[in-house]
Amino acid sequence: MADQKLPTRAEDFSEWYNQLVTRAELADYAPVRGCMIVRPYGWALWENITAQLDRRFKATGHVNAAFPMLIPRSFIDKEKSHVAGFSPELAVVTHGGGEELEEPLVIRPTSETIIGWAYSKWIQSYRDLPVLINQWNSVVRWELRTKLFLRTLEFFWQEGHTAHATQEEAEAETRQMLDTYTDFAMKEAAVPVIPGKKSDAERFAGADRTYSIEAMMGDGKALQAGTSHNLGQNFAKAFEIKYLDKTGVQEFCWTTSWGLSTRFVGAIIMVHGDDQGLIFPPRLAPFQLVIVPIYKTDEEKASVMECARRLRAELVDADIRVKLDEREGSSPGFKFNDWEMRGVPLRMELGPKDVAKNSVVLARRDRPGKEGKTFVDQHGIAGAVSALLVEIQQALFDRALAFRKANTHEPADYAEFKQAVEKGFAFSWWCGNADCEANIKEETKATMRCIPLEQPGGSGKCIHCGQPATEKAIFAKAY
Repeated sequence: MADQKLPTRAEDFSEWYNQLVTRAELADYAPVRGCMIVRPYGWALWENITAQLDRRFKATGHVNAAFPMLIPRSFIDKEKSHVAGFSPELAVVTHGGGEELEEPLVIRPTSETIIGWAYSKWIQSYRDLPVLINQWNSVVRWELRTKLFLRTLEFFWQEGHTAHATQEEAEAETRQMLDTYTDFAMKEAAVPVIPGKKSDAERFAGADRTYSIEAMMGDGKALQAGTSHNLGQNFAKAFEIKYLDKTGVQEFCWTTSWGLSTRFVGAIIMVHGDDQGLIFPPRLAPFQLVIVPIYKTDEEKASVMECARRLRAELVDADIRVKLDEREGSSPGFKFNDWEMRGVPLRMELGPKDVAKNSVVLARRDRPGKEGKTFVDQHGIAGAVSALLVEIQQALFDRALAFRKANTHEPADYAEFKQAVEKGFAFSWWCGNADCEANIKEETKATMRCIPLEQPGGSGKCIHCGQPATEKAIFAKAY
């Protein structure tokens, strides 16, 4: 299928995405509507994402654990706003072992309730705090409209859950993890995200405050790429998570939760991809370099393959993720197109003349054609490849940031606002009124993505109602 052209992003961005995910063998559709099978190539990308996040979580003192996927229905009902927010999306088990269960079980949509129950047993004193736990798992939410990676019934993620002695500590944790996601997105994924606070209407069910990182996709729409929630004492009160303070007084804990899921794979695809297919940032790419050997005769094949294997070993020793394409019966041109579609950051072309000259051709995925090709000496190949990968990583970030800036507008009035959100972000004064926010959504289909932490200062008039405003917000159509 690699020789069949994808739809262009301008023609049909949604279909470009759908076809690319399956043709690049990142994922496939499952027999249950709305579920996905993550294929090895997609899972390798997710593994690299999880490794970079897990490293950051552990550096900030968090430890991993595992909690059950089946939660008593009564647990979900304990926190009123939580149950109201999640009830339409619950998958409920009513039978087990051939018999009807005394109490229905919910397949976890998220784990605040089961973890809150556990924390109420484990936490007795201020000496037990803080509790800083993360888990890697999958959750189920019965979504009506689904799209591979972006919104599926079952998805993979991490969810952090922490308990603290004070409100200030919980808020510091919430913000720290938002910063952690921001750092990951920018440094590893080359995705320039905007960290900010959600409106009351958009916050997580059961949270006092929700923060998110928002990214602009290649079609100008927004994607919520990670969230961090200050849960206040809502779950602590629902599940009796208490501790004795230093004076012997019993207090409720302050808790947080935060998560980033496989929808981030979708973000990488839609931020960096082009009409030829995927472009993976080198720091997360399953393969950072693919070697395509070129030969016509058996004699040429022997010398080219010997050289290719030697170079591969040298690169692997330098911790570079390498794929040697040894497929028989496929032309070099077919392989070039196939690996371009699969988004490998660098391609090494190696033919008999290159072997004779002790050189190779390196082709950058982010610069198709002659512009991205360089001849490199085989001696010191690992250093040359590493340097190019660093360049590509930075170039992808710079390009994505330039695209976001070019498609972010500060409209002077509501008419300009409506134009801005048709394809891009509107950065506008907002009064903070929920009715005003709801009217904007109804009239433009754009939602308030976040109130960026970085504010211009001063004040202005709300873009919709004209009332005084002290904060600017990002509005956009979203996935």
